[in-house]
Amino acid sequence: MNLPAANHDPITPDPSALGISFEFFPPNTEKMERTLWASVERLAPLAPRFVSVTYGAGGGTRDRTHGIVNRIRRETTLEPAAHLTCVGATRDEVNSVARRYRDVGVTHIVALRGDPPEAGDGFTPHPRGYDGSVALVAGLKRIFDFEISVGGYPEPHPDSRGGDSDLDHLKGKIDAGANRVITQYFFDNMLYFRFVDRVRAAGITVPVVPGILPVTNFAQVARFSATCGTSIPPWLAGRFEGLDQDPQTRRLVAAHTATEQCFALQEAGVTDFHFYTLNRADLVFAICHVLGVRSMPAEAGPER
Repeated sequence: MNLPAANHDPITPDPSALGISFEFFPPNTEKMERTLWASVERLAPLAPRFVSVTYGAGGGTRDRTHGIVNRIRRETTLEPAAHLTCVGATRDEVNSVARRYRDVGVTHIVALRGDPPEAGDGFTPHPRGYDGSVALVAGLKRIFDFEISVGGYPEPHPDSRGGDSDLDHLKGKIDAGANRVITQYFFDNMLYFRFVDRVRAAGITVPVVPGILPVTNFAQVARFSATCGTSIPPWLAGRFEGLDQDPQTRRLVAAHTATEQCFALQEAGVTDFHFYTLNRADLVFAICHVLGVRSMPAEAGPER
């Protein structure tokens, strides 16, 4: 059961107060690039607060991320947020990327330590690089007063040292200047509520935005979840059982499940959602519509 914690009084949801944001990832084929820009165009009328663009493991998509963020800034009315990591790069290289973003008007950074290039490898800082996300946030703030979002983990991070180490690390990022926490995706809302309670008890007052992942390919999500520390509730596995060869039904189940999760969060007072779109616009658009988000009239933007 995904019920709110006892100390979170349910309220009547107000769709007009709902803030949404979307995450996209850089494509690596021409077909996927067309899908990305079609997704951006489809979701733009929902007027998200920002849209973020990820890095690949080890910063492997750095140039593509750069190009997409710049194009969003240049050709749309959306507010782009660029992911920036410190894996495999010197401080000077990271700082140079940040200054380039600042110079083209991209002032929102999603600052993350980043994943090693090879799955299973531990994080090893570059000898002349930032040694983690706390140092990265502090370094970015020295360059410019960026708006900075950072990651938070309702379940222990795979590299967690146990105890309160994750919370201490998160507080370090906030103390260094981060403005917002975006959580890793989760499927049990109680995990989010307990996490927020612990965050507030630690004196962290910035927004803690739940990350929502609509599941269309359960097997793929299960594999990824095993590496990032996200638990899969038995009820979720049961919903997708027997649907491996039925993508149409999987999409319907995915929409229902994600909407149900968001409704429960919204009724408990959550007003912001960050959707991991996987560049699939129609599913996320439908979820937002059911939550009460409506398309805004088209605004005149820069000529393409």
